[in-house]
Amino acid sequence: MPAPKVWVTGLTVGATAAVAVLAVQADKGPHPTATAARPGASASAGASPAPSKSAGPAVVPDGSGTGRRIVYSLGQKRVWLVDASDASRRTFAVWPGTVSPDVGSYAVSSRNEATTGSDGVEIENIVYFAAKSGISIAFSNAVDGSSPPPASGKQTGGIRMREADGAALWKFGETGTTVVVVK
Repeated sequence: MPAPKVWVTGLTVGATAAVAVLAVQADKGPHPTATAARPGASASAGASPAPSKSAGPAVVPDGSGTGRRIVYSLGQKRVWLVDASDASRRTFAVWPGTVSPDVGSYAVSSRNEATTGSDGVEIENIVYFAAKSGISIAFSNAVDGSSPPPASGKQTGGIRMREADGAALWKFGETGTTVVVVK
């Protein structure tokens, strides 16, 4: 009965090849911008509204340098993940904390998979790149998807984003990656 075994093996190889081709095709080109609002079930009472879809253009801001980098616009409350050819691979809106980094160029200094934020919220995909007035400034996302307003009188350097955006920034923002902060 060797013939049926070869036939089954051929089907397995063919199916594997088809899946690989589809995966490569799905990964080509720029990835879409996250635009869906957060689900109501995961938002906490009194949470900040989700950043609007029109919070900023997909075009990387002028004056943000060249090459592979993370660009963070303070005014637009938006991040761009830019590849080595200066093409934006992903852009998304963020919720900044109360302490903002100064305009300038930084590098990812360290990363932490998960911890509790200074506001008591469990966070993940923490990418540190600056400090100001003794406050560490980092990108992260809340595990529960929430984006609560900063506690009254509390200084926080967390720049929060949706979970999918946090995962994408984590993958892109290895230690040493340039982070450019613009107005």
